[in-house]
Amino acid sequence: MSSRSAAATVEMVRRRSASAVEMAEQAIRRITDRADLNAVVDFDPEEGLRRAQAVDRRLADGEALPLAGLPVVVKDNIWVAGRRVTQGSLLFRDFVPDRSAVVVERLERAGAVIVGMGNTPEFACKGQTTNRVYGATRHPADPALTPGGSSGGSAVAVAAGLVPAAIGTDGGGSGRRPPAHVGVVGFKPSFGALPYGPGFPEPFTGIATIAPIARTVTDTELLFEALVGPDLRDPDSAPLAGDRAGDARALRIGVSPRFGFNAPVDDVVAAAFAAVVDALDGAGYRLIDQDPAWPAAATEEALMPLQHAGLAAIHGAAFRATPDLFDPDVAAQIERGFAYDGPAVARARWLSHDIARAAAACFGDVDFLIGPTVPCAAWAIERLGPETIGGAPVAPRAHAVFTPFFNHALTPAISIPMGRTPAGLPLGLQIVGARGQDRRVLQVAAAFERILADAGLWAGLPVEEHGRA
Repeated sequence: MSSRSAAATVEMVRRRSASAVEMAEQAIRRITDRADLNAVVDFDPEEGLRRAQAVDRRLADGEALPLAGLPVVVKDNIWVAGRRVTQGSLLFRDFVPDRSAVVVERLERAGAVIVGMGNTPEFACKGQTTNRVYGATRHPADPALTPGGSSGGSAVAVAAGLVPAAIGTDGGGSGRRPPAHVGVVGFKPSFGALPYGPGFPEPFTGIATIAPIARTVTDTELLFEALVGPDLRDPDSAPLAGDRAGDARALRIGVSPRFGFNAPVDDVVAAAFAAVVDALDGAGYRLIDQDPAWPAAATEEALMPLQHAGLAAIHGAAFRATPDLFDPDVAAQIERGFAYDGPAVARARWLSHDIARAAAACFGDVDFLIGPTVPCAAWAIERLGPETIGGAPVAPRAHAVFTPFFNHALTPAISIPMGRTPAGLPLGLQIVGARGQDRRVLQVAAAFERILADAGLWAGLPVEEHGRA
């Protein structure tokens, strides 16, 4: 496993102490050696080397490339021109797009080398990473466990050191929960900060984002800055404010152990978060107890008509014609989508808007919210979710409780490693800011990263390995 950071990789290639081809070869060897993880799919070493050779030629011609030679995995629901992109569905097992998503164009323009696609559940619509095209992605610490979903392949590729960075998507926590479960950083930017598409239609419209994933906040920020900015092809994309805070200790940090939900949390998660709060208090941060005041009707189940009806609208005809091609769990979502009427979908849309307003009101009182990313550690690979959390029996989606509302709120949210269970499984700390405050969220996350490392609470790459000690 490589512990080299993305920033160090880029610096080596830019200084010509290593070539993009050499970095690609190392990533290819690691991906091949850890094929058991099933994290990287549609893996073509020859194509990766061709892409790396092109980067070396550009460097020789004098181009300045901010991601020079950086091996990257891209989630298998993001279009990469000329590559097979299946979104984990047998319907698309032979689909090859003729154009790339804007973020892919920007990755390659910046000098990154795409070495493979990150595995994802069908249509990125499950909280575990398994599908009928490629099978299940396994947790790098224990192959009997799932990394969660839906950006599980991308998160595992980074956590296992196959590549220094990856791109996922996040429509309800998919770019934060898998990173939390495997001990890396996952960032959901503000809606519209990174252009989305061209690509597959989303069942949940108006909330999904591209999600940079890396092993440190510094590396995540490096990736984000190469991708950020509007593009005319995405009418939802918009310019982002460029300001950062002065002294982060002057900011108001809202402490929210359950983010305003009456939800069970494993004792080990609650203890890890309490230790983080103590460390921040000892470092002089201004901490305020603060929970969002969500609408009374707000539950994830009340929002699900948007996803299920969206799946039925997009894939319903194909499902009725060829139901055997669909994952049974996704098929059940489509069946539920058929059953909803128009008013039910409209009520869910209004509730989504009310959640965004509630989050905006909360950020009038504090600058950031912090709490656990997930209420539990990773669970058995064959299950949709853990059987119990906090000692209580739970529904399959109970593991996802702390992330989806911040998609509907359109706000930036980042997960950074926050300690481990006694069995050595990573946990995550979620930091959320007001919409448009992405760079401040990254700034605060980087400061917290150092504090957690000093306190022995960092569960990811040791901070001294990437020069932040």
